[in-house]
Amino acid sequence: MGLFEKAPAKINLSLDVLSKREDGYHNVEMIMTTIDLSDRIELSAIEEDRIKISLESRFVPSDERNLAYKAAEMFKERYGITTGVDIKIEKHIPVSAGLGGGSSDAAAVLRGLNKLWSMNIPLAELADLGATLGSDVPFCVYGHTAIAKGRGEVIEKLPSPPSSWVVLAKPDIGVSTRTIFQRINTDTINHPNTENTIRALTNRDFSMLCANMGNALESITMSIYPEVQQIKNFMKQAGASGVLMSGSGPTVYGMVKHQSTAQRIYNGMRGFCNEVYLVRLLG
Repeated sequence: MGLFEKAPAKINLSLDVLSKREDGYHNVEMIMTTIDLSDRIELSAIEEDRIKISLESRFVPSDERNLAYKAAEMFKERYGITTGVDIKIEKHIPVSAGLGGGSSDAAAVLRGLNKLWSMNIPLAELADLGATLGSDVPFCVYGHTAIAKGRGEVIEKLPSPPSSWVVLAKPDIGVSTRTIFQRINTDTINHPNTENTIRALTNRDFSMLCANMGNALESITMSIYPEVQQIKNFMKQAGASGVLMSGSGPTVYGMVKHQSTAQRIYNGMRGFCNEVYLVRLLG
């Protein structure tokens, strides 16, 4: 019998890049929340001291390049585990989309192995472990809604956003986060109002939240991939209350209060993109 762990996607309600660090990374402030679009991870203990990854996706490696593999390898090394694990990944989150799919898979593996091997390790310790894998992994260990600071490893829980439908549209391109960050000039990018976004969450004010969502990477990604701007324009014109690119892109999402409006936008976006989703907020 395997142990199952859900790996939900995330969207950025706000993403700011503050400064370049001496270690080559950037100091960020990212407000993220989880959505009802998830990969499904199955973990099974095996006697042999190895890690096996299996999944059906031609875009995701099933070897040591996979973040889920790296998470399991790190967990075993840190805690001296000498048996192995078989990890099956059922992918539903688009790849290289700005939705944290790989990071969420890695986080789910850390949580799942903690249960599988009855380790009782606090989530905070798992998040610290995950920070070495990627800036979104610590948030994904916790899930829900939070702001991530530093290079993503400092997590502060935030109130959940008001209930909303979310339409996601991913153009048929993959965006390299590294490439986008290499083009950042912190003096010229548009910095979102993070404090107002937090205030909107605290007040559960949907209109204020939509008015203050912002992503400092958006203009950089759109300068390379104009179709991202086109999708954002379409969603706005179709009636989404708040529209933003998630992460480094290319996925754009629209937040909508009413299901009928959300369904109409979803139907319209399917003429633009092959990968369109209509989901609810989880965070």
